Amino acid sequence: MTPGLSEHLLEVNDARKTAVINNELRRLQMDIVALQETRLPATGSIREDFTFFWQGKPPEEVREHGVDFATRYRLLGSIVPPTEESARIIKLQLHTAAGMVSLINVCAPTLTSSTVVKDEFYDDLGLTLRDKPQQEPVFLLGDFNTRVGPDYSSWPSCLGQFGFGK
Repeated sequence: MTPGLSEHLLEVNDARKTAVINNELRRLQMDIVALQETRLPATGSIREDFTFFWQGKPPEEVREHGVDFATRYRLLGSIVPPTEESARIIKLQLHTAAGMVSLINVCAPTLTSSTVVKDEFYDDLGLTLRDKPQQEPVFLLGDFNTRVGPDYSSWPSCLGQFGFGK
């Protein structure tokens, strides 16, 4: 248990929830992780063993979603910190031996969201995808809140039976 944390996650201060996630990512030996629905306010970062970069709604608004990257501390020299996109989209660039790679993490609106909210999200996502060098590979990660249903066989090259990518 991390000092200052309760056994019950709902009782933990928002700022310390990253410590719980940090410990689990360290245990799993992860390097870079895309997180959704983090619900942290505004835009920020915090450093533990992992550095957490997040984007969410302003503190005065209901925080019902948000996106985050957790990056192992030793990789900080290889990344370009995230640029502010929106409370539903965050982009991190990673220097690799093959060149620059963009990681885009999203938390799409749910089916019950208004058409305006959905259109705004996909417009923002389109702008984010177009705002990169032509040859730079992009990995699009996150929660698209999709329903696959019984029609999953129509998408054999990208969807499995439960919506997981191939």
